[in-house]
Amino acid sequence: MPALLGFILGIAITIAGAFLYDTATGRVANGLAPTAAGGQAPMVNWNVVTDDWRIFQSDVRTTADNLQRMINLHTG
Repeated sequence: MPALLGFILGIAITIAGAFLYDTATGRVANGLAPTAAGGQAPMVNWNVVTDDWRIFQSDVRTTADNLQRMINLHTG
């Protein structure tokens, strides 16, 4: 029973997080065209989620590469 409750709670938190992110960035579904909010569709669109995830991964890789380069410069 606790596992089922945890599963349901996890789903609710995920949906709430996506809603809050969309609301904070102006990408909330408000009846406008999907690209009306600064050219970005709401996060509930899986293509948007995939693109945002790839951008995030690229940014993390770039940051990790820069950090590794700085460490190598300082350690010799």
